[in-house]
Amino acid sequence: MIEALPDITEDAFLGGQLRLKQKRSGHRAGHDAILLAAATETRAGERVVDLGAGIGTAGLALARRVAGIRLGLIEIDPELAELARANAAANAIAAETIVLDVTADAQAFAANGLGPDSVDVVLMNPPFNDPARHRGSPDQARHTAHMATEETLHAWVHAARRILRSNGALTLIWRADGIGDVLAALSRGFGSLAILPVHGEAGRPAIRVLVRAVKGGRARTRLLPGLMLNDERGVPDNEVRDILDGRAVLPLAES
Repeated sequence: MIEALPDITEDAFLGGQLRLKQKRSGHRAGHDAILLAAATETRAGERVVDLGAGIGTAGLALARRVAGIRLGLIEIDPELAELARANAAANAIAAETIVLDVTADAQAFAANGLGPDSVDVVLMNPPFNDPARHRGSPDQARHTAHMATEETLHAWVHAARRILRSNGALTLIWRADGIGDVLAALSRGFGSLAILPVHGEAGRPAIRVLVRAVKGGRARTRLLPGLMLNDERGVPDNEVRDILDGRAVLPLAES
């Protein structure tokens, strides 16, 4: 049982609405996953898939906000997938956890019930650190969770495009200086983009972008006002606290 493992911690998210077990070392869930959930629009009855779910943070946070979604948590690491499965059960959230490489072919996806045009909403937080600019962690799980190759984003977007139905929506988070890569990856099959820059500090360049894209969408791209995680004093303002505590959503989820 994971409760007996000494390297597991239990941490509160969404102001205590969600309690998740995760490894003490390696990749650990944080603000990115909660912001991704807060940027994702869905409604009860829709089939939602969290690609590269890790311990399930983003998908479970979304399910906590929107009851009645049919949630799938896709994760390549069996240990993380088991944690995601246990976290869903511990929080009384219905979710199907599948051990699967996001870059696997269509046949592998279909064998796991994820055939083409079968999903309403996809959210994802792919590995996005550039290995040419960041030293990889010696911890293999952390390295896998953070480091991207040239093909990572394109492969993940391709997987999302394949399983999404027409007019289904993809929401993703990526590093802000890679926005050109995001736009290139989404140029095939996606439109109606909405882009939200995320700034760590007031007056500083954005550190993340949250992007919502619609499969087959034709509306013009919208660039939304940036979100400042911290004010001039270096502390979160009330809006950010409300988002991180699950009391508010981001504009991408209100489109």
